[in-house]
Amino acid sequence: MRLLFITSNRLGDAVLSTSVLRHYVETYPGIKVTVACGPVAAPIFKAVPGLERIIEMPKQKRGGHWWKLWKSVAFRWWDIIVDLRGSATAYVLPGWKRVVLKGNDDSVHRVEQLARLIGVDPAPEPFVWIGPEHERRAAKILPTDERPLLVVGPSANWIGKTWRPERFAETIARLRAVGGALEDAHVLLVGAPNEREASEPVIASIPENRRTEIFGTEHLLTVMACLRRADLYVGNDSGLMHMAAASGRPTLGLFGPSRDQLYRPYSIWGRVVRTDLTYDEVVPDPSYLSVKESLMDTLPVEKVVKSAEQLMLAYRSR
Repeated sequence: MRLLFITSNRLGDAVLSTSVLRHYVETYPGIKVTVACGPVAAPIFKAVPGLERIIEMPKQKRGGHWWKLWKSVAFRWWDIIVDLRGSATAYVLPGWKRVVLKGNDDSVHRVEQLARLIGVDPAPEPFVWIGPEHERRAAKILPTDERPLLVVGPSANWIGKTWRPERFAETIARLRAVGGALEDAHVLLVGAPNEREASEPVIASIPENRRTEIFGTEHLLTVMACLRRADLYVGNDSGLMHMAAASGRPTLGLFGPSRDQLYRPYSIWGRVVRTDLTYDEVVPDPSYLSVKESLMDTLPVEKVVKSAEQLMLAYRSR
């Protein structure tokens, strides 16, 4: 059997879509998989079981990326074609079963919407496969002692949903303090290459021998291997937050100008703490994307620390 899986350009949406891919990989052992997605998301599919090919689809003028995809896959029979980008491509390719997402349903979480699309209940949790080389690299990056590991995602792809650095620094200090939920933890800071500068105040707040940073310097699957070793992840709503949730480790997502009911970290140990204002109060009009400062200021440190402590207590008591 062969599966053509067409998914998002965005990292976070691509991670959520792995719930669908997981279903087919686990339902049809040995299925051969071709993934078509944006360049940013492509690395998370490198270790998918049965992977034959990843087709990167950088956007081109006049839909040229769709024409390129069609030429790449039109001369092969596909047992299953999944198109989560709602294009017409699935209907002009030779295949047996077609699954096409025709629009977003804002009444349910995106993972639950995808599960309904493929007729599965309960929804499979997102999952990102890694290889032994990524495990080995993670083991070299992280300390080998028994201290807990706190992973922090202090950045995001838009400043409006980024909690201020000084609040991250205070939260980390309180969690690492004597008697804190993660006393003397080693801190791994993660983000995209262009997000490091904005994260420097957070980095500088942590003793050098108690921190490691990965800002685009490692393969995303190595980052995933590190996340699987975490005792706790705390970060803004971002693709890395969704990767942390997919690791199965305790994940606390910070929300303000995004809808947590649609994009919360989707896992048994995924939790949300949001601004004291609702989404509709934070985002009063459609021009909000032009904002050049954080919209997260009504999220106090105390609220985040308390949520992290409660999550850790629940996880340790499982």
